Amino acid sequence: QVQLQESGPGLVKPSQTLSLTCTVSGGSITTYPYYWSWIRQPPGKGLEWMGSIAYSGSTYYSPSLKSRTSISRDTVKNHFTLQLGAVSPEDTAVYYCARADSLTGWRTSGSWGQGTQVTVSS
Repeated sequence: QVQLQESGPGLVKPSQTLSLTCTVSGGSITTYPYYWSWIRQPPGKGLEWMGSIAYSGSTYYSPSLKSRTSISRDTVKNHFTLQLGAVSPEDTAVYYCARADSLTGWRTSGSWGQGTQVTVSS
């Protein structure tokens, strides 16, 4: 059974770059047909898909975040990483990583990390 675990700083200053890592166990991030996604949930709001990296290494981003977001992977360490630039307090959220068998399947996927709280504050 695949397991995902987010890690990274809990506090980031405005204008800095947020970097989070999702470490995967029980399955390879290069296995077809899986997509590995980053999703966030700001306080009091719904889930927001940020972007995904496919088994092939192709990346896909939310249009609203594309200019600030980068997703990469390390196939040796079997993890993938989110970088979000120029953060502001509006980026405060619980950040999740998830696996799905399609680009849009993350919402109903049963394979999610537990989430990590990130607060943007000076």
